[in-house]
Amino acid sequence: MRALYVSTEVFPALKTGGLADVNAALPAALRALGADVRLLLPAFPAITRAATDLQAVAQFTAPLAATKLRVLRGTLDGVPAYLIEAEKLFARDGNPYVDAAGQDWPDNHLRFALLGWVAARFADGSIDGWRPDIVHAHDWHAGLAPAYLAARGGDRPGSIFTVHNLGFHGEFPGETFGALALPENFFSIYGLEFYGKVNFMKAGLHYADRITTVSPSYAREIQQAEFGFGMDGLLRSRSGVLTGILNGVDPAHWNPQTDPHITAHYGTADAAGKRACKTALRSELGLTQGDGPVFGIVSRLTAQKGIDLVLEALPAMLAGGGQLVVLGSGEAALEKQLRAMATAHRGAVSVCIGYDEALAHRIIAGSDVVLVPSRFEPCGLTQLYALAYGSLPLVRRVGGLADTVCDVSPAHVAAGSATGFVFAEATAAGLRDALQRVLVAWREPKSWARLRANAMRQDFGWAASARRYLELYRELRPQA
Repeated sequence: MRALYVSTEVFPALKTGGLADVNAALPAALRALGADVRLLLPAFPAITRAATDLQAVAQFTAPLAATKLRVLRGTLDGVPAYLIEAEKLFARDGNPYVDAAGQDWPDNHLRFALLGWVAARFADGSIDGWRPDIVHAHDWHAGLAPAYLAARGGDRPGSIFTVHNLGFHGEFPGETFGALALPENFFSIYGLEFYGKVNFMKAGLHYADRITTVSPSYAREIQQAEFGFGMDGLLRSRSGVLTGILNGVDPAHWNPQTDPHITAHYGTADAAGKRACKTALRSELGLTQGDGPVFGIVSRLTAQKGIDLVLEALPAMLAGGGQLVVLGSGEAALEKQLRAMATAHRGAVSVCIGYDEALAHRIIAGSDVVLVPSRFEPCGLTQLYALAYGSLPLVRRVGGLADTVCDVSPAHVAAGSATGFVFAEATAAGLRDALQRVLVAWREPKSWARLRANAMRQDFGWAASARRYLELYRELRPQA
């Protein structure tokens, strides 16, 4: 089974979010099952620097603004990778999607259309003499890959489009369609037109042979108006080819027994190592040492992630003896409010704006509770990392959070299945109630230790999800 895995970032070369972690782990897991999976990525400078053994295998002039490009073959962390070298589009350091001021690059429609166009060119075997059975495109940046394959017609690879976050559409003015080198009839309601604009997400949802998303609950939710971002009708019409497959955790990078970034290694029964990580985190970030729980957040700082709810509920957390550590960046107003809280509550609140991979590991390891109070959450990886590190997740019952965290209710505690704290409504009151339950549970150290050990015993590795993706590939190409 040959699969071309089309995306834009991969850990550790280039990361803006959880997509990069998935791209690092899932292809490797599929290859471990015997599939010939190869990455296709733009040759962003960070990715080019990380790749080894690069050599040119194809050269084209694409019909998109007569763009000259080369396709380079190399390796990224042991996985074969093709990089699209188009200097005027991809030779930009920093964030792959926005400029230094945080504004979308004005030519993003061409940049990511080119990614899809090159993916479709693999259909004829003219690139490196290799023809995939499946083109697997990820999120809106790769959304035109299924459209270009559909435009080719005839014998072509099967296409799968995976939605990692339906909230980001990749939407551009309607007049940009003429630059995409697609048939005119593709710009219609039965194509990639969305309220007069070009919509890359809709292109993937409409033209792909199969659609997946990153948790079973999210696959159901996005067919509802509340979570569908205007795509719920289209998704309901395609429900027969829509599947939710849960993301996983790569133990090579997230394992408290081997993690090089944390103060002390520890396992299920090692409370001393966990305490050492907490003590070191408090010292590093200027929090006072004490007996209360540390709450951690590693997240984009947006309303989607429920950060505004955390700000409203923070007084109750602090009044109960808790402390808060935040790492992330996002909406300017939320960043400003968090900084103000850190200034007002020195020794109890620490806020680090930006992203630091090593610090993220130390926060996950050193926290007693990790907050993920999202309004919607396709899967979420943070709560999976938290479970692995025995840092009980506090989450809203939505999307992948609902699929992976079992509430500390009396019935679940009695059954030994409880792994975290879950609340239903996206309100500050709902979060405050959950925080009170945390503070009550914290006063019972033996019970807390059992909850922590149970969380750490959960297995959210990639093997099961990779097998499900491979099954899906074979459904599309049973002869392969």
